[in-house]
This record gives sequence, structure tokens and C-alpha cells, in this order.
Amino acid sequence: MEHISAVEGITPLDPDELAGLRHPHVTTRGQLDHLEQANIQEGLKWLQRRRNRNDVLQERFVRELHKKLFGEVWSWAGTFRTTEKNIGIDPRQIAVQLRLLLGDATYWIEKKTYDPKEIALRLHHRLVYIHPFPNGNGRHARIMADTVLTEVLRQEPINWNSGHTPQEMNVHRAAYITALRQADQGDYMPLRVFVGLER
Repeated sequence: MEHISAVEGITPLDPDELAGLRHPHVTTRGQLDHLEQANIQEGLKWLQRRRNRNDVLQERFVRELHKKLFGEVWSWAGTFRTTEKNIGIDPRQIAVQLRLLLGDATYWIEKKTYDPKEIALRLHHRLVYIHPFPNGNGRHARIMADTVLTEVLRQEPINWNSGHTPQEMNVHRAAYITALRQADQGDYMPLRVFVGLER
């Protein structure tokens, strides 16, 4: 099953994490993608129908969202990772750094430190940088950013695909990963360009 993790831009999973796959018949990346996409659609339905919309910037919501997006596929969904990865901070620092990020985002919103889309981009980038979960962090962080935009800031969500066709998505994904790495160095301009905020 190692080949499921051996894809550019996908966080490698250790054997214990792979053992958390709820569907032992899955042997290819395509099968896994299909299952995860179906689960994400169910998670988005949960997001729309939930009643409490005042908890978006709380750790409990961050974890619950991940569980709803991936919990039908992975038994560890919504649980912080405990292993080192090729990306992300020391797993022992995840809870602390996530609380700091959520506090920062709350401050940015209250003080209008950045425009709404910039707040969402910075939240998204820091979530990916922290990498709280064994897998699914990019998709979770994009949905988190859009949820903050729509529910807290009352703005339209970001068009992450920017109208690209499936054939163009590999190039688009490479540009996305490059922009995130630039943001790691403090340069958010490529990420702003990526989502169409700058030309």
C-alpha cells in the first residue's frame, strides 16, 4: 500500500497511519481520491446544515471539520498527528501553534489587519505549515479558509481552482505548492497571485 503515499505533494503516511484506512480493498491513489472526495462532499453538507456557527476559530471546530471531511475514510481523522513528516512542525507543538494561529486570526479579523481574502490566505498557509493531521491538510485548510470567509467575514469563498481544467491541474497544483513554500519564507505575493488577488 506504500504507493498510495508516494505522490508529489501528498504527505507520506507511516504504517500505523495507513492501517487507519477504513477500506482495505483500496490499493491505488485513484481509488483513495475517489473515496476521499465522496467523504469531503458529505463533510461539506454537514458544514452547511450545522447549527452552531460561532465556533469556527476554535480548536474543537478545526478537529471536527477534519473528522467530517475524512472520517469515513480514515479512523484517525480529526486527531492530531504524532509522527514527524516531510512537512509541518514538530507534532508536540501542534496544539500550541494551532491555538496561536486561531488567536492571531481572531485578532486580524477584529482589527481588520488585512483584507478578508488575505486573512483567509494567511490562515490557510499557517494551517498547512502546522500540518495538524496525518493527511488531508491542504484540502482541510482550504475549506477552513473558505468557512472563515463566508461565515465570519461574510465574503465569497476563494476560487482555488481558478477555472483550470482537469488536464491543467498538475501544473496548477505545482504552482500552489510553490506559492505555499514562498509564504513559508514570508512572501505572500505568489499566493495572492495564485488566487487572483494580484496580477
